[in-house]
Amino acid sequence: MARSPLRLSVIALVALFLACSESGTPGADSVSSSTAPVGSAAGPPSFEVDPTWPRELPNDWILGAITSVFVDDRDHVWITHLPETLTPEEISAVQDPPIGECCVPAPVVLEIDPEGNVVQGWGDPATQDVSEYPRNSHGLFIDHNGNVWIGTYRHHRVMKFTRDGQHLMTLGEYDVNGGSSDTALLGGPAGIWVDPETNEVFVADGYRNRRVIVFDGDTGAYLRHWGAYGEPPDDDATYDYGARTADSLLPPQFSTVHDLFGSADGLIYVADRRGNRIQVFQRDGTYVTEKTIAPLTRASGSAFVIAMSPDAAQQWLYLADGTNHKVWILRRSDLEVVGEFGRGGRQVGQFLRPHGMSVDSRGNIYVGEASTGRRVQKFAVGG
Repeated sequence: MARSPLRLSVIALVALFLACSESGTPGADSVSSSTAPVGSAAGPPSFEVDPTWPRELPNDWILGAITSVFVDDRDHVWITHLPETLTPEEISAVQDPPIGECCVPAPVVLEIDPEGNVVQGWGDPATQDVSEYPRNSHGLFIDHNGNVWIGTYRHHRVMKFTRDGQHLMTLGEYDVNGGSSDTALLGGPAGIWVDPETNEVFVADGYRNRRVIVFDGDTGAYLRHWGAYGEPPDDDATYDYGARTADSLLPPQFSTVHDLFGSADGLIYVADRRGNRIQVFQRDGTYVTEKTIAPLTRASGSAFVIAMSPDAAQQWLYLADGTNHKVWILRRSDLEVVGEFGRGGRQVGQFLRPHGMSVDSRGNIYVGEASTGRRVQKFAVGG
């Protein structure tokens, strides 16, 4: 059974009380009351799934595994998915000959308005060359100039597009990887964040490589890169994640650098998925701190995707956990876990491998699933 908003609020408040007893209560005046998410004065916000969002997709479209979700400055929700994960039965209408009336793979990239209506879709594997669309899309960011950045994790590229899908630039080379020390090639890029002040493109280069790498957003010129703890990445280092215990030393290298997010106060938060942790850096790569989440999570790990609340102080950090099928709520000032929502399942409000996540200007959270759920859900912020 899905947890009710009331139960979620109680759980979150109890967790906050326990955290504050150890670390002290954060200052209540640190966030403006006019911009703070509902509930931030007393504790973390609670969320309730909105079963009416989105509306039915047009044109008999159906989604495959959702890899990324991003909310732009218009509060439009963008998603990328993998049409190649759809089965013949799911896309009966496009078989040769057709085996049924429905359905048709949706375009790789969809833009959805706040009411849940599809605005546009682009990226068609059936008609476009791989140089023109993001095959195996993974990682999505719409920058301050309206450019759309999409990673292609299996093919080692990050591609830059206009809002309507015109290809502008490619970082990396299709199907070519040079390792974590290479300054021109990528290795499984999974997450992207663009600094609105410097136009620097930060890439979580982490399905094959073990680093964060930074490029100039206009020219694509290499700027810098770093590995775990701000040290040079080592592709040959080993760590037995399956044998990890509560007393094990933390991995000295990144495992799967799966996502990153830049805060307004100049920090970069990196999700090291299989490492079950968030590492925090200054924008030049200087290491600041780390936080382990559900440390004994095995398989794919617990740290998938990072998002933040939209208040000026970005008081709350959200972490999608695709192995435990939930979203963790952390207090950003000390990275203490103060709440959670979601659980594994196929019912409304439940997840199977939450893999994409973003937050709109009101504090509502949008989560996309990469497993057999294959949907994006809206969780409205409450009191």
